[in-house]
Amino acid sequence: MSIGVVVIGRNEGERLRRCLQSLGGIASQVVYVDSASTDGSVEAARAMGAEVVALDMRMPFTAARARNDGYERLRALATDARYVQFVDGDCELVAGWMEKAARFLDEHPGVAAVCGRLREKYPERTVYNMLCDIEWDRPAGEAKACGGNSMMRAGAFESVGGFRADVIAGEEPELCVRLRAAGWRIWRLGEEMALHDAAMTRFGEWWRRSRRNGHAFAEGAWLHGAPPERHYVSEARRALAWGVVLPVLVLASALLDPRCLALFAIYPLQVIRIALRSELTGKKAWWRAGFLVLGRFPEGLGQLSFALNRIRRRRSARIDCK
Repeated sequence: MSIGVVVIGRNEGERLRRCLQSLGGIASQVVYVDSASTDGSVEAARAMGAEVVALDMRMPFTAARARNDGYERLRALATDARYVQFVDGDCELVAGWMEKAARFLDEHPGVAAVCGRLREKYPERTVYNMLCDIEWDRPAGEAKACGGNSMMRAGAFESVGGFRADVIAGEEPELCVRLRAAGWRIWRLGEEMALHDAAMTRFGEWWRRSRRNGHAFAEGAWLHGAPPERHYVSEARRALAWGVVLPVLVLASALLDPRCLALFAIYPLQVIRIALRSELTGKKAWWRAGFLVLGRFPEGLGQLSFALNRIRRRRSARIDCK
């Protein structure tokens, strides 16, 4: 099998070294795409044998653009690579994953991309890490989309033009929409794939990540919201309703009658409803429910920023989580 690897990162430090170490000797070529790191990531990657692509940061940055540039360099160096494993620099691949993923693609020629179980490396350290670990836990089988860590069939990836470089968030699901429209399938295996080190310790980091999700919902719905795909339409509507429309209506009503502020009680009631219906148990169910409801506010702001940029005909700026 011929597998190439594209790693993207910025100031990942020791996490990048662990990421590159986890690749083993399976890949025919490893390309690391750096986004203006100042912590020695470029030198460390070169010392570990990776080909380095330093992005021109005078151009608008997106993870999609970084992956595309990495893929172009990979194809120039390893023309026979049939599959490409995309990896985020804060992740470590589990031993044996690439062999299993490539074997699955060999046996299923109609599948364009395959991913596996992504776990948070230190879920016990912060509630934000725990929420990431819960988010990563998705059912195995045919899926609508994969994440940033996945193995893709080179021919399928190229046939749809790769990632949309102008999409600042949710670029992987957007790519998968186009792959499925072209007749390809996406698959999630039950196998362990990678460990993710979010290192998320502050509320502000979680808030920015949620705002980024809201932007992804809005942009995804704008690009592919028409039937039959309806990509991110329900997610966008839910965030807009709970995070923008409802609080604005309650506050406007309170100007006429302050007692209307009591309507905000619908939010804790929603938390209770979600927690009681959750497949999780104990504290995890309540933490997840609380942050799901709270997350509607930054998600709504993310949608508003996308809409405002569309009206102004301005390109959306990247939303960094850290």
